[in-house]
Amino acid sequence: MSMDLSDFTIVKEGEAEILMHAKNEVFYNKSQVNNRDISIAVLRTFIAKQKEEREAKLSKRRKAVTKVPEKDASEHVPEEAPNGSAGNGGVSNGDCEMQEKAHDEEDEACAVSEEVVKATEGKGPVVVKAPKVLEALSASGLRALRYAREVEGIGQVVALDNDKVSVEACRRNIKFNGSVACKKVESHLADARVYMLTHPNEFDVVDLDPYGSPSVFLDSAVQSVVDGGLLMCTATDMAVLCGGNGEVCYSKYGSYPLRGKYCHEMALRILLASIESHANRYKRYIVPVLSVQMNFYIRVFVRVYSSASAMKNTPLKLSYVYQCTGCDSFHLQPIGRTMSKSNNNLRYLPGYGPVVPQECSDCGKKFNMGGPIWSAPIHDQEWVASILAGVKSMKDRYPAYDRISAILTTISEELPDVPLFLSLHNLCATLKCTSPSAVMFRSAVINAGYRISGTHVNPLGLKSDAPMDVIWDIMRCWVKNHPVKAQPPEQPGSVILSKEPVLQANFARAVASLSKAQAKKIARFLPNPERHWGPKLRAGRQITSKHISLLGADVVNNLLNQEDGEQHDTKNNLNHEDGEQHDAKNNLLNQEDGDQHDAKSNLLNHEDGEQHDAKRQKTEEKVDENHEPAS
Repeated sequence: MSMDLSDFTIVKEGEAEILMHAKNEVFYNKSQVNNRDISIAVLRTFIAKQKEEREAKLSKRRKAVTKVPEKDASEHVPEEAPNGSAGNGGVSNGDCEMQEKAHDEEDEACAVSEEVVKATEGKGPVVVKAPKVLEALSASGLRALRYAREVEGIGQVVALDNDKVSVEACRRNIKFNGSVACKKVESHLADARVYMLTHPNEFDVVDLDPYGSPSVFLDSAVQSVVDGGLLMCTATDMAVLCGGNGEVCYSKYGSYPLRGKYCHEMALRILLASIESHANRYKRYIVPVLSVQMNFYIRVFVRVYSSASAMKNTPLKLSYVYQCTGCDSFHLQPIGRTMSKSNNNLRYLPGYGPVVPQECSDCGKKFNMGGPIWSAPIHDQEWVASILAGVKSMKDRYPAYDRISAILTTISEELPDVPLFLSLHNLCATLKCTSPSAVMFRSAVINAGYRISGTHVNPLGLKSDAPMDVIWDIMRCWVKNHPVKAQPPEQPGSVILSKEPVLQANFARAVASLSKAQAKKIARFLPNPERHWGPKLRAGRQITSKHISLLGADVVNNLLNQEDGEQHDTKNNLNHEDGEQHDAKNNLLNQEDGDQHDAKSNLLNHEDGEQHDAKRQKTEEKVDENHEPAS
């Protein structure tokens, strides 16, 4: 390649390599390796499952082909009805409608059978088109290159960016990665929103990984995915999603966040509810397969389907959240409900409410209301198991294997049908008591007849289907055995402890109090591999001393010293140019002064000569007059 590689640093991740310029021209974040690794793992599982689904569908159609001829052979022409009965053979209108429906189904089966026969005759197995992937915000193109080089069975990967420098860098990296990348990856300078709107139902996979909020891309993204396709979406505006700026969150995502210990899981559920809302506008709906909170961002993987009837179930999957301002209690208010009708059909109705009184029944304080959020499962446990098995079987191909396997292991043990979670330390902080061990608390919940699990979002978080009054009864029993100092009577903890427990908690260790991963001592929450492992500066911004918390003192100082050196060299060059200009000016002035001096000397000499000649001539004339003879 015709470029000076000394100006670039080669960054290798997985099987892809990219060239990064020393200046912050194109965005790249090393810590996003977790994001890219888990995306590759999900993409591999999606391709495998999509292949299985297509084969099952094709097998079903082939069976329909064999059934239709058998049915045709068994059919006979009915005899003419006696007594001049109507042409419908004397059957009722309802029977006629059922017959017409059956004939329609047979015609459809025949059409399908012809399609299958045409597809399979003389050609062996049907060739399934490789999945087409869109990376809407590619920057350096590292993610697209890893997809193309590491995911087997993938088709074309389209990388977009609306920044000219990023597109040039992406194309340079595509060439740098050889023929496979050049064949599969193509880069375009385009606005991702316009591109997705002008390519509806075209991509099997759409990947959104913006710097900040993905809200402006969701409407076009849900239209660009094929029916049954996969949408992968990242959001890094965690301050907004976690309740720091609730009004901004509502304007972007249509939900109001609450500031609780579960705020990161609530952020996941707000994003899912927003994607569902955008999909519903086009008679589509989503099915989450994996939702992850890692480091400083959230990442969701959802399948997008088209169905006007299934879309009606959306209100059943959304809820508002009531959070007590005094204690850690929270309650969910479903938006919709269903009621069975006599003909086994469902009737959709608004949800019953309110689920809470004006004041908290535990501590007497008011409630804050947030949402709506996605209250249905955020993971598909079958998918999670498949992804985890795939990751373990190819551990050498994942640079961040330890981290993503730990997260997937924790997710696989979560209760899938329990939204949000409790924090044991928060419960104890409310009561001002010492904390029981997690094993003891989990045992008490299990012994009371309820389920409990951890969560991948917070190592201290606990998911349970036990109602809040049971949770507080367990804590009251704990405090009886471990007394606390007297608190002011108006404090939430004092109000809670003033009530006698209805349930007598049993803290004897339960068999299921430890998860399988905990019993095997598998690491589930790993420390960051290096310091300053987090968000990085947006591309194009000048790096200054205030960015030490993001990049580290060494990196910032090296870059600043490098810039100072460049400025010093530039200043020296300018001084050298000034010196050259000064010498040239002096030479010019000296030359001009010399020329002027010579000209002046010549002029003076010339004038002196003329004056001398004139004086001499006058003298001669005077002498001649004195020597003239008298007449």
